[in-house]
Amino acid sequence: MSLSFAIIGGGWYGCHIATSFRSLGFGVTIFEQHQRLLHASSGNNQFRLHMGFHYPRHYGTRMQSRDGFSRFVERYPALSSPIAQNLYAVPKGDSLIDFLTYKLIMTSSGIEFTEMASVPDVLANIEGCLQAPERVLLLDKARRYFTERLGPFLITGHRVESIEERGDGVYVDGRRFDFVIDASWGHFTKPPIDLFYEPTMLLYYEANTPFPAVTLVDGPLCSIYPTEDPLLYTLSSVPHTPLGRFNTATEARAVLDNVDSALVATKVERMEEHISRYVPGFKDVFRFVGPQLAMKTKPLGSFDDRSCYVYKNGRVFSVMSGKIDTIFFSVERILSMIEAMGGEEPMRNVPSGLRAEILGVNSTLTSA
Repeated sequence: MSLSFAIIGGGWYGCHIATSFRSLGFGVTIFEQHQRLLHASSGNNQFRLHMGFHYPRHYGTRMQSRDGFSRFVERYPALSSPIAQNLYAVPKGDSLIDFLTYKLIMTSSGIEFTEMASVPDVLANIEGCLQAPERVLLLDKARRYFTERLGPFLITGHRVESIEERGDGVYVDGRRFDFVIDASWGHFTKPPIDLFYEPTMLLYYEANTPFPAVTLVDGPLCSIYPTEDPLLYTLSSVPHTPLGRFNTATEARAVLDNVDSALVATKVERMEEHISRYVPGFKDVFRFVGPQLAMKTKPLGSFDDRSCYVYKNGRVFSVMSGKIDTIFFSVERILSMIEAMGGEEPMRNVPSGLRAEILGVNSTLTSA
């Protein structure tokens, strides 16, 4: 007998968990409220495959990203591509840390980089600059990849209405499973931590010539990052991209539903002003194309934690998603928590070979 899992959410986390569990012989069914995979937050972001450079102030996020980056490239070699020039720059006076401290943090973290001998001419007001071998995610390829592999197990256009745990299993809209994994980023079952929902507006720009990826660190700064289209970029600003903080996803979604042209124009003006402080020729190279609306779920607090966490309540696991490259942590954490349930009531029907399967998960994942 094989374990059966209902996975709520067809983003990067839900799709990776589903393909990983399928490789272990488990039964999976994905419930995605939209008509296609990677539609919501997973398809509306900066398309960055992180190595940890974005998080000098949080060790856990940095380590999960560093380790997950190489695993992602090995597991999904066709779903990302290299960036010709990917710059991390520390501004003079505007960063929360100085360039030497930033460089020492990255060196001690074992993250690969090249220090630039001089600041590139396209930048201004910069103390120091690194070049990092991060990658850009290929969304269209990823969507096709997961749709082909998970097609028979997908239920798209279906918003889950109820989860009910009974003695013999857990029921999703009346259908029985052994376990449920909520990979909706806290939109269905809220993790047992203080968090908030943040509607956001990134901006799309078209460049008239190839341009480096530029990320200003660390603090209330901004970044330019390419997409899978070589001349299409996103512009993000820590103070200007968010549209507020809300206690519920419903409140945050209402803000996104009411974005108008006046708000977009205001964001364009403020974000262009922000990036132009460090990239003076921004307006000469880039032309505004349109906004990108999304919603993020973040832990409440002043710390810079974007690690992945997994919480369990009975047979229901809630995944607090981190960066895209921390998807591997979610699978391992769920499997270890299931194994730890060996002596508990919900595990009476779990096959005795589960331990061997879990112990072999790393080789299974990396050889796929």
